[in-house]
Amino acid sequence: MIIQILIAILIGVLLGIITGLTPGIHINLISLLILSLSPIFLNYTSPLILAIIIVAMAITHTFLDTIPSIFLGAPDPNQVLSVLPGHKLLLKGFGYEAIILTVLGSLSALILSIAFAPLIFFLIPKIYPIIKDYIGYLLLIISALLILREKTSKTWALIIFFLAGTLGVLTLNLYNIKNPLFSLLSGLFGTSSLIISLKNKIKIPKQKITYPNIKSKTAIKTISISLLVGTVCSFLPGLGPSQAAIIASQLLKKIEQKAFLILVGSLSTINMVISFIALYTINKARNGAVIIISKILETLTLSNLILLLACSLVAASIATMLAIFITKFFSKVITKINYKILCLSIISLITLLTLFLSNLIGILILITATFIGIIAPLKNIGRNHLMGCLILPITLYFIL
Repeated sequence: MIIQILIAILIGVLLGIITGLTPGIHINLISLLILSLSPIFLNYTSPLILAIIIVAMAITHTFLDTIPSIFLGAPDPNQVLSVLPGHKLLLKGFGYEAIILTVLGSLSALILSIAFAPLIFFLIPKIYPIIKDYIGYLLLIISALLILREKTSKTWALIIFFLAGTLGVLTLNLYNIKNPLFSLLSGLFGTSSLIISLKNKIKIPKQKITYPNIKSKTAIKTISISLLVGTVCSFLPGLGPSQAAIIASQLLKKIEQKAFLILVGSLSTINMVISFIALYTINKARNGAVIIISKILETLTLSNLILLLACSLVAASIATMLAIFITKFFSKVITKINYKILCLSIISLITLLTLFLSNLIGILILITATFIGIIAPLKNIGRNHLMGCLILPITLYFIL
């Protein structure tokens, strides 16, 4: 049984490498494929082994998905906010540090969330009934605070928030589009950033292989806040790592770039781990991978949950080493590539993936989102307001 478990973890890690490094291929897609083929797989193995594969893949994905987000500007839905400070560090020659910070956040958050699992087991059933009816109002307050804090122009911040939010509402309510988030988020945060880079004729400097210098007090505070906010957000519908990052950043007040990258990395992993616990405690599956696990296992027992969490630790250890190795490779290669050609290639790849995943309607959304995404930097407005694309639809869903 132990050998089967180890093989399952390795297969999951391999799949996580593919999903983490390839824009457009998400863990939900692979999880669904595993579920579709499960009648065949179950002739040779057990449902628990399939669940372990998905868990290992999901955890590995959260460690590696910032690499294409920061180096290539092709964000995963859970990592869109990492593009902003991460790309700034990349342009200063510290892309390696940017990734290491997110990995530090992911690994620390995973260990911390598992260490506090008994407390989380107790709190989730208590907290869930209390706050579930106030999520829309909470998001509305957070959005208002973000706009009021904008120093350049509160008016333009409000306009950008509502433009992105309106596009988000329209996109998420289209019945004839698949994978709407890919075209929406890729336009707002991916192709728009790449076009701005082309306009400004940005050149990627030589990347320094150095480790981040950040105060341990700051790191501990950031990860602790992420655990608190991530726990609350992970078992509520519609609130993912990106929305949690906005809420947590408000609690941290003036958060520096490096701390924010730790925050985004930690929240992505916490979201996944707490989702496993939420499935057991309140029988709620809050993301695609966990939904598939619930269908494969039918009933998640305590012993199975403990095993899945243990497998998460093993997968995280492997993913940490992989992230360091792959990031070093990216850091060395990125400066040898013509960045203009790279930007155009990534834009073309995103366009083709959008066409493949979402058809022509996805292309229309991608183009519209790209134009909206370009407005923010042109007006010197923080691109965090573009998260209105998700915040506004979720707010309306809960309030109306």
